[in-house]
Amino acid sequence: MTDMYRQLSGGGGGRLSFGGDEFIFVELSEEMRIQQALTIQTLARTLTAMNLPGVTDVCPSHASYMIRYIPERVNLPELLATLQGVHEEIVTGRPATINTRIVDVPVYYNDPWTREALMKFRDRHQDPGSTDIEYAARVNGFESIDELIAAHTRHPFLVTFMNFVPGNAESVQLVPRELQIEVPKYKSPRTETPSRAVGHGGAFTNIYPSAGAGGVQLLGRTPINVVDMTQTRADFRERPVLFPAGTLISFRAISEAEYFDIRAAVDADEYRVRVADIEFSVGKHLEDWETYNDELLEALR
Repeated sequence: MTDMYRQLSGGGGGRLSFGGDEFIFVELSEEMRIQQALTIQTLARTLTAMNLPGVTDVCPSHASYMIRYIPERVNLPELLATLQGVHEEIVTGRPATINTRIVDVPVYYNDPWTREALMKFRDRHQDPGSTDIEYAARVNGFESIDELIAAHTRHPFLVTFMNFVPGNAESVQLVPRELQIEVPKYKSPRTETPSRAVGHGGAFTNIYPSAGAGGVQLLGRTPINVVDMTQTRADFRERPVLFPAGTLISFRAISEAEYFDIRAAVDADEYRVRVADIEFSVGKHLEDWETYNDELLEALR
């Protein structure tokens, strides 16, 4: 175990450890950066596509990933050697590409439903005198809510982590660290959050698939569903969640009237989420992120 730890750390990048007899945990770094997040997604997708014998799941996160395997069906030295080879190819080799898709997500920012919910919990907030979106705008140096919305919708986000409940996906905006929107979570969580609420905590945006508790700052609400475990709706026939890890999201501001129009179409199963299949190039993003983001958004349009 110690030898393999050194090999991953030195030869291919990453700190490997074991979780009992069924899990392998690999951490690329202790802090999350866009390049590492993209590398994690590439590693996870590559390992998943290999259909390794005895490996039942590959779970990517912001700066790490985890593998679950069946001990009786896995030759552990062979699996570790495979991981070593994949790391040497992807982490220290030429930047890879990811076959994924970019999804259009309309958002009614500063909507009445999230505002009603958040106002019930101001005693748990850093600034009881303002709403979540006002607070998020101020701590990020924006002069108005509109400036925050413009920044949030300007560049796409990358889904880096599936968490808590099916369909709840944390995503980070594909911009340099100094341009990231960052805001702390509540001092203590709410016990109420509307379904389809769009929230931001730390540097990550997520959408609540269903009503429930939560602690991130609420920015708005989307009229579209992000999960359908029955897979009966047209947008979910291939998969029960809208945002698998590695998906790109483009948030788009809409009016109250547009929200109700889209929601009515969704309820009637007549709305189709706008999606574009793309080949995301890690190298192109590292070379010129802003121009490449525009190309990605143009593919969606």
